[in-house]
Amino acid sequence: VQLQAYGGGLVQTGGSLRLSCTASRRTLSNNAVGWFRQAPGKEREFVATISWSGDSTYYADSVKGRFTISREKGKNTVYLQMNSLKPEDTAVYYCAASIRSYAGTRTTDFGSWGQGTLVTVSS
Repeated sequence: VQLQAYGGGLVQTGGSLRLSCTASRRTLSNNAVGWFRQAPGKEREFVATISWSGDSTYYADSVKGRFTISREKGKNTVYLQMNSLKPEDTAVYYCAASIRSYAGTRTTDFGSWGQGTLVTVSS
């Protein structure tokens, strides 16, 4: 079972987008969920993670203060609100469910990767 990220698109520098992450045929309510991104020619990197309860979040320094990860109780969806976007935020964004008992930051801490969604920030 894979997670699906959607909501990407083309936006100008300084603009905003909200990404959503959903799972088919499984619940996300018992898992921490993370967002990662991968720019062309670069390795996949951590963006943000949220605990299963939603009480704890953690961000990469590069997005801190601009991005907000959240989840709605009772809904099988995790969001990534991205504000003040910069050209260097351009990447394919992926979400994944934690396979650990904690909200990690490494790709190896997560599973159920699905197809990502492309975010392009024009200068």
